[in-house]
Amino acid sequence: MIQVTKLTKKYGNAQVLSIEELQIPTGQSFGLVGNNGAGKTTYFNILLDLIRPTTGEISNNNVLVNKSEDWKTFTGSFIDESFLIGYLTPQEYFEFVGDLRGMNKADVKSYLSQFEDFFNDEILGKKKYLRDLSKGNQKKVGIIAAMMGNPQVVVLDEPFANLDPTTQIRLKTIIKKLTENKEVTVLISSHDLSHVTEVCERIVVLDKGNVVKDLNTSTETLKELESYFSA
Repeated sequence: MIQVTKLTKKYGNAQVLSIEELQIPTGQSFGLVGNNGAGKTTYFNILLDLIRPTTGEISNNNVLVNKSEDWKTFTGSFIDESFLIGYLTPQEYFEFVGDLRGMNKADVKSYLSQFEDFFNDEILGKKKYLRDLSKGNQKKVGIIAAMMGNPQVVVLDEPFANLDPTTQIRLKTIIKKLTENKEVTVLISSHDLSHVTEVCERIVVLDKGNVVKDLNTSTETLKELESYFSA
């Protein structure tokens, strides 16, 4: 379970996040939506201890993320291309991450073989550095690397952005498969309401750093979200 308690983040006098309490149960596929500046990425950055909260705390499976690094052993994430190592090729990067996750080269090769359609023959064996790939292909590498080593928690910020329609559909299939056993907690932020309602069983709406809606996904959720954001 991921537990948020009295969490705030301020920059000067501007408060960009204020969540009194939020629980994300183990195995839940959780979506976070909101307009630009709503606080989505700030929340993920605090969850991953990339920035420190002004007040409050987040625990990830009973580990306070800003007090211990133990959560890193069971958490995979991709926020943006800064998570990549630009001077490595994709194959080198996957082997680097795999080594951190206790995987040998044979394990990595077997793991990557599942994603040939997703890579669409654009990632492996091209002798390109990560920094030279398109934004979409960089995102493909980051997402698949985030899922290596059977993490218990996966955090993806705007995973559908910069991906072509075919790859978006394939990614939705990957995410659904990842969450079908209800053992992996997946957190996704997205501006695309249709994608997030399709892959997430629960959706929280942030507005100026505050939780304004907390919905269990149903056939009416997309309409409710569209109505909220068009108001």
